[in-house]
Amino acid sequence: MSEYDALRDDLSAEQQALADVLVTAPADSWRLPTHAEGWLVRDQVFHLWHYDDLAALSITDEDAFIAIRDPAFADPVAYERGHLQQAAEMGPAQLYDSWVAGRARLRQALASVDARTRIAWFGPPMSARSFATARLMETWAHGTDVREALGLPPSASPRLRHVAHIGVITRGWSFQLRELAVPPIEPRVELAGPDGQRWAWGPEDSPESVTGPALDFVLLVTQRVHRDDTALVTTGEGASHWLDVAQAFAGVPGPGRPPKAESNRRSEHV
Repeated sequence: MSEYDALRDDLSAEQQALADVLVTAPADSWRLPTHAEGWLVRDQVFHLWHYDDLAALSITDEDAFIAIRDPAFADPVAYERGHLQQAAEMGPAQLYDSWVAGRARLRQALASVDARTRIAWFGPPMSARSFATARLMETWAHGTDVREALGLPPSASPRLRHVAHIGVITRGWSFQLRELAVPPIEPRVELAGPDGQRWAWGPEDSPESVTGPALDFVLLVTQRVHRDDTALVTTGEGASHWLDVAQAFAGVPGPGRPPKAESNRRSEHV
């Protein structure tokens, strides 16, 4: 099995892990609010279905994808507002079945191209390998929002290595997104995977480093946790600054999560 085959299998497994949660969730839980302001559980699932479908379309018919993408760029707020309206018009069963069908189309599309094939997207074109990894990250991150709303912990498996990898390679992007200078020293990143595996990136002799649990790292780079609520440890000013701005996904700079202590104080005054 090639590395690309294994990656596609990991994407399918992460999607199935979320499906296993959704298929047993009561219908009324699809209307629970998630941390994303204004988004319910159903909106998170619609988002995954819509972009899985667009991903498959970009692979199979790039011109058709671009015809959808370009107007979305013109008015992204209206584009997302339309998603929320469509999600509200669909029942849980219809939305779940649509997402399952979209996942299948995406898997078939990814299997039809070489790992190095360049695929158009909302940012710069990506290789199919990077494209599949990004879809896995999206599935895990939005799945984490769904699980949180249902009172469940995040999915934690060796598949998190893919999400951590995106978090590492987007270090420069996180600074550029905020029009900040990228620190010149590349830090060593050493993470403990869910099963005790050691995952590492960067120069072994770097004077700067980031260490700690892989789950904390991926929660941070997908902005699902505040840095103060992780066990991550940094050495060096540049590495520390990175964790303050880390953002592994495209789009405008995200606000991130407030510390739990601050969230609790807000709740006490509601």
